Order: sequence, then structure tokens, then C-alpha cells
Amino acid sequence: MRSEDEVNHAVEEYADMIQRICFYHLKNHADTEDVVQTVFLKYMLYEKPFSDEEHEKAWLLRVAINACKDFLKSFFRKNMVSMEVIKEMEAEVSEEHREVLEAVLSLPEKYKDVIYLHYYEEYSAAEIGKIVGKKENTVYSLLSRGREMLKKRLGGDGIDE
Repeated sequence: MRSEDEVNHAVEEYADMIQRICFYHLKNHADTEDVVQTVFLKYMLYEKPFSDEEHEKAWLLRVAINACKDFLKSFFRKNMVSMEVIKEMEAEVSEEHREVLEAVLSLPEKYKDVIYLHYYEEYSAAEIGKIVGKKENTVYSLLSRGREMLKKRLGGDGIDE
């Protein structure tokens, strides 16, 4: 691990350059700040010595570019939805469906996730299993229990398969 003096020197020397390169790739200030922090954390934890300042600068640039690419292809980034889109979607949900959606969203997380993925995103049990890291039969069990919970909350026959 690098010393505090080394990290402080690198931040003073290269932070602006790293921020510019990250902003160029990400086009978002908040994401840029996150990735810049990640770059300097990697720098702090990197133990091998640099041959000179140019080597250090080139290493930081390469790490910054790779961190930006990783961020852009991350699951979080691909599945992120802006608040404006969510507000528009809320307006599109009818009152009848809103009650069901609220009931689904009020379920414990392990049931909510599988019910939502199955009925709203139309994933199969096998696909849901891969997404949530559970066996297919476990997903079927969670779906069944989740439907029973919804049946009790909504006071009906449940939701059709």
C-alpha cells in the first residue's frame, strides 16, 4: 500500500487530468467522481514501484480509462433508469394495476424480486435463477410462496400464471 504522501502527491498532480478523461468517457459529474475515487483507491493499493513519473501517469490514465469502460458496461449502469422515466411510468399505471404493483413491491425482497422479474419483465424461472443466483426449483418455490402472500394481501384468487 502506498504512503499517504504518495497518494496526496498523485491526487494533487493528476486529479484534474483523471477527472477530465473520466468525464470525457462518462459525460456525468456524479459518475465521474465515483470513478475518480476508484482510480485513486486502486493507485493507493497498487504496491509495485513505478520507473518514473511518466510511467506513473501512464498507469493512472490506463486505469482511469479501464475503470470508465468497466463502469459503462456494469450491470448497474445498464439497468439504471432515470427518475424522470420512473415518474412517467407511474402515470401510465392504471389504478387497478397500481394496487397489485404496490402489493408486489411490499413483499419481502426474495419474493418481490422473483415475482417482479417473472410477471413484469417476463423472465422464465431458469433466467431468474441465473439473475438472482438461485436454483430453478428454488425460484419456482419463491414464486409459489410469493403468489400466496399476494393472494392474502389482495384478498383474491391471486395472479394468473
